[in-house]
Amino acid sequence: MAIWIPDLSSREGPKYLRIVEAMAEDIATGRLAEGTRLLPHRELAYQLGVSPNTTSRAYAEAVKRALLKGEVGRGTFVRSSGADPAQAEPESLKRPESGPIDLSRNLPMPGFSEQHIRRVVAEIAKDTGLGSMLDYQTDTDLLHHRAAGQTWLARCGVASDLDCIVPVVGGQHGILSVLMALLQPGDLLLAEALTYAPVLAMAARLNLQAGAVAMDGNGVLPEAFEAWCRDAKPKAFYLTPTLQAPTTATLSEARRTRIAQIAAQYGVILIEDDVFGPLKSDKPTPLAQITPETTIYVTSLSKAVAPGLRVGFLKAPAKLAAALHHAVNLSVWMTPPLTLEVASRLIKDGTATEMTKQQQRIARQRQRLVQDILGMAAIPTPSDGFHVWLPLPEGWRADVFSSECARLSVRVSEARSFAMNASDAPEAIRLCVSHEANEERVQRGLEIIAGVLRQKPSGSSMVI
Repeated sequence: MAIWIPDLSSREGPKYLRIVEAMAEDIATGRLAEGTRLLPHRELAYQLGVSPNTTSRAYAEAVKRALLKGEVGRGTFVRSSGADPAQAEPESLKRPESGPIDLSRNLPMPGFSEQHIRRVVAEIAKDTGLGSMLDYQTDTDLLHHRAAGQTWLARCGVASDLDCIVPVVGGQHGILSVLMALLQPGDLLLAEALTYAPVLAMAARLNLQAGAVAMDGNGVLPEAFEAWCRDAKPKAFYLTPTLQAPTTATLSEARRTRIAQIAAQYGVILIEDDVFGPLKSDKPTPLAQITPETTIYVTSLSKAVAPGLRVGFLKAPAKLAAALHHAVNLSVWMTPPLTLEVASRLIKDGTATEMTKQQQRIARQRQRLVQDILGMAAIPTPSDGFHVWLPLPEGWRADVFSSECARLSVRVSEARSFAMNASDAPEAIRLCVSHEANEERVQRGLEIIAGVLRQKPSGSSMVI
């Protein structure tokens, strides 16, 4: 059988994704048959003239997409189309009731939101003002939506004038709007060394340079940020100070204060992603409250209230608000007024706060489950949220560990999925305990992971 070497010459984007795209295309056309054993990732790297980290990351992503499976001691193989129940919809966000246990997606619980949203939608249907929400608007037309955003921001610990609040279609749209509004092609965007992966895709799409700011176990290092500011000219620094994804670290007050000072000194815009902030019971002061003139604050109801409620708010320095309004208008013309109305009513009558408390209760319950099964020693940073950071024991590689979990029908995310530079990724795994609605499935998945942790890596034979 011929050895599979992908042709990447006509593809664009990150090299590891080019490999995955070529693989998916060749599987779909039959050029790469199911059951085919692929070259070890280091040998493929040699054949392609790329780094082993690139091919390792490509294989890990292909396992995550259910294109490949790794078998300990044997190698990496193209999955059989009929062997995996998830193969038909590898990218589906549906909550599984059977098949592989998905601990890779960081989504909150949806179950208890339906009754509240059903009630609010019924109230809106009876409202004489419904017609205005079915017409074209700008995000400045309905002031009471921004007033609701002001209330939500206050609950997040951020004070704001109405003119500085920009409604958006969830946190991800908010981040994209900020980058579109404030950065030009070629500008340098900094982010934590391990970060929210879509931000890197946004930076690439907007032709931005990207720089990784070093971290330790307590989060991003202020001195590393200052070194970038001193040696380069970053325009903005995107970071998640609270319940950082993927590491769960929460920056101390001291580090926040120092980062705020550095940003003010060098004129760098801080983009504070705080979508997980409402889940944190003892959250430190937001950067937007410490240095409001240099920070754009991003919050959302999707992580803390209901995942399908795609509503968020930006809080901008007054001098930047107009640019952000324009970016929202450019990208979606208007944040849908009807969805904003649902969110606004939930915020105004206190239901959103109660729904957040429910999310917090479930998060605490599932975090206790993690500690009971994996042990406190395995989890260096206990989390108030729905994700868990799991450094692997010595000898384990994250891609091999992820592949072994996938073989046992448990999906996890390895650190390289979040690394700005794959070579800097630690051997660690992120687990998410809320995508699975059935707690018994979460427990079973954690027990399988505990079993894999007890295995002894067998050195080079385990490398995929």
